[in-house]
Amino acid sequence: MLEELLKIREEALKRLEEVESESDLSELNVSFLGRNGALTSILRTMSKLAPEERAKLGKEANEVKQFLAERFDFVRSAIEKKAEERRIKAETVDVTLPGTVDIPMGKLSPLTVVYRQIRDALIGLGFTTFEGPEIEYDDYNFTKLNLPLNHPARDMQDTFYINDKVLLRTHTSPCEARALMTLKPPFRVVIPGRVFRVDEPDASHSPVFMQMEGLVVDRNLTIADLKGTIDTFVKAVFGENVKSRLRPSYFPFTEPSAEVDISCTICGGKGCSSCKGTGWMEIMGCGITNPHEIENCGLDPNEWRAFAFGVGVDRVACLKYGINDIRLLYEGDARFLRQL
Repeated sequence: MLEELLKIREEALKRLEEVESESDLSELNVSFLGRNGALTSILRTMSKLAPEERAKLGKEANEVKQFLAERFDFVRSAIEKKAEERRIKAETVDVTLPGTVDIPMGKLSPLTVVYRQIRDALIGLGFTTFEGPEIEYDDYNFTKLNLPLNHPARDMQDTFYINDKVLLRTHTSPCEARALMTLKPPFRVVIPGRVFRVDEPDASHSPVFMQMEGLVVDRNLTIADLKGTIDTFVKAVFGENVKSRLRPSYFPFTEPSAEVDISCTICGGKGCSSCKGTGWMEIMGCGITNPHEIENCGLDPNEWRAFAFGVGVDRVACLKYGINDIRLLYEGDARFLRQL
């Protein structure tokens, strides 16, 4: 029986070297140390031995059992460690590797595209960018632009007032006053920025929208210079086949004033529902800067003349892309942008 114990020990050690999984280890443990295992079978025969042999065999059997139990625990720990290493390796992410999923690239908003087109067209005409604050003084937003306190034209623009003297600018024209007061003429500036008016959002109105304004200051400017600049600007933004015209209008900060119409980009000037059958579409206002504004900003209107024009970037974007709801420009819906 002692020889049998040694054989069981050696057999168990040999088979432990071949174990690769915890399930294999459990089966091996049962076959050797389980209730019906090889070692247990020997212990059941001890009752047939003489007392002195029984004691010797019991001691040897317990030593073999303890030794095998320790080896089984050691192998089990090694298997668990390898399994943990495999799990960690499988879950590890190398952030330096290139991605395996194609992430669709974003697209520029129509507002951004049109803004850049207008800006680049004017820069090509010698304009430079000039910017001002969105939170503005009433003095710059109205008074210096020839709109004194009781001027009826103030009612044309519903204003977000912060206090009696400070407001959210209702147009980019306050930057005209700032440019006239800070830049040395002659100069040409393009003024981009957000403006704010008390409007209920709908398909054609927004309380926040974007304007771009052009201002040219020089000696002996005429309305012909304004018309030539407008015509060049329109062709650069809308295409060589688009015509422009000036239609008399009124703005308190220009005299004379005009609305700028372009030949309908939908029907080519033939007349359609978009242009209400006229063949023309209004896009912006313009005019020769009122001498009072020039004087309010510290320049001599007898020496310097100016002309200005302002366009809603939203309006141009809707015309160029056939967008029928201005709110789409501000909602950031990726499904809308992917269509453009």
